[in-house]
Amino acid sequence: MAFQIALLRGINVGGNRKFPMARQRELMAELGFKDVTVHLQTGNIVFADPGTPPERTARTLEDGFAADLGFPVPVMVRTRDELAAAIEANPYPEAAAEPKTLHVVFLADMPTDTAALDTVDPAAYAPDEFRLIGREIFLRCPDGIGRSKLAAKVTNARLGVPTTARNWNTVTKLLALADA
Repeated sequence: MAFQIALLRGINVGGNRKFPMARQRELMAELGFKDVTVHLQTGNIVFADPGTPPERTARTLEDGFAADLGFPVPVMVRTRDELAAAIEANPYPEAAAEPKTLHVVFLADMPTDTAALDTVDPAAYAPDEFRLIGREIFLRCPDGIGRSKLAAKVTNARLGVPTTARNWNTVTKLLALADA
């Protein structure tokens, strides 16, 4: 069976925009999705592929979540194969040994404007580094993401599309869940 993965942005952060895991599962079922697994409370949902393109699935979820919760929830959806391809494309394979140093920023679509990233001088943020590959930004922060000025710059870049970030442990766990 094929799976899709929904990555929700900005829920359950600092006690705001609450969307409990149990409600995520319930609402997915109410919206007609099957074989739903929710990983962590930050909005990582693996579910049976409904046979629709990921972009359409994302719109369905955004509309359903907003109607139920009363606030918008941007959703990025990847198929199992798209997530596997993103993992394979990791330009920092050595960072996988220390997964807390590696993050993936998922973009809803190809960026409409990369100027914000094009002006970033990587040398100014060393040893931190990033690469945009397709609809993902790979962000490596050897000293941690919490104090990284590059992480703040990249994750807040105005790219013209919604984004959400996940650490490498979460990314690889989501693929494992899709493969289970």
